[in-house]
Amino acid sequence: MAKELTVASFQLDVLEANKPVLVDFWASWCGPCRALGPVVEEIGNEMADRVTVLKCNVDDEGELAQRFGIMSIPTLILFKDGEAVHRMVGNMPKAALVQQIEANI
Repeated sequence: MAKELTVASFQLDVLEANKPVLVDFWASWCGPCRALGPVVEEIGNEMADRVTVLKCNVDDEGELAQRFGIMSIPTLILFKDGEAVHRMVGNMPKAALVQQIEANI
């Protein structure tokens, strides 16, 4: 299971990461988030050598959601060298998600 991202761990887990980081902003009450969750987990396992996948529960970590302007969920943000380089909003097929990640790492 992907590690939970918190305000306290953001500096180390995202800003100081030595490879790109995909953050899945989600909530337990969000149907599309629950549908996308297993896909994000699969990608995290399959691409573990190239991308770190983290999950951020917007209900628990509202400060991070606000910092990155999360208006709807699921939202996935790809960080590279500590910078947000690509944003994906909504549920999508695994192939489309992988394609967007590949194009931006």
